[in-house]
Amino acid sequence: MLGIGFLIGSIILRRELKIKGLDENLAINITFISLISGIVGSKLFYIIEKWNFGDIPLSQLLTGDVIFSSSGLTFYGGLIVSIVVLIIYCRINKLNVLQIFDCMAPAAALAYGIARIGCHLSGDGDYGIPTNGTMWEFIGYDYSNGTVPTPPGVLAHPTSIYEFVIAILIFMYLWNYQKNSKFNGDVFFRYLILSGFSRFVIEIIRLNPDVVAGLSQAQLISIALIVFGTVMLIIKSKKPADV
Repeated sequence: MLGIGFLIGSIILRRELKIKGLDENLAINITFISLISGIVGSKLFYIIEKWNFGDIPLSQLLTGDVIFSSSGLTFYGGLIVSIVVLIIYCRINKLNVLQIFDCMAPAAALAYGIARIGCHLSGDGDYGIPTNGTMWEFIGYDYSNGTVPTPPGVLAHPTSIYEFVIAILIFMYLWNYQKNSKFNGDVFFRYLILSGFSRFVIEIIRLNPDVVAGLSQAQLISIALIVFGTVMLIIKSKKPADV
């Protein structure tokens, strides 16, 4: 599903580049860079997260079984590292960073949702709190056969499916809004705000450890993205200079 997400994202990005009069072949390079840096960043953040919370000793985290496994990917790690690497790529090739990121935003939103289907199908631990005995029991899902199984008989919130649905809504909004975007970065910063807000809410029912003030690591990063996106929208709306 991760591969399918990147493939569909690349097709959408190619279309967006063409509409904006840019070289549509850039989509291949950008997708490849995003794929590699995204996986490296996701795995790196996963290792840091597990080591920081003492879940797994560092010696075990640095083994080939962990590093090269298809599981153990932290989305925000991939997002942050990809953004940094792509900024460098754009600077080297004299491309407008925010214009490229605007083209990528709708594709990134949809690709993320598609990848979450893989989390659901594999039962990799990205599910939520139990629904047994609550009004939400009817939508609970049994992940007892997953790669990170729930106890037998325990039904959990299928948060990956929730995120898939939300990702489609974010994609549709950005897809339609970009026609009316007012400056470079307008679409991208809205993507950061919407994706950050949705992840913050989802984390309320996800099984992730608290870091500070009852907030998980993902929620802290979500807040940072929301604040950054909001501040940049305000700044750019007053002085929409190209970057």
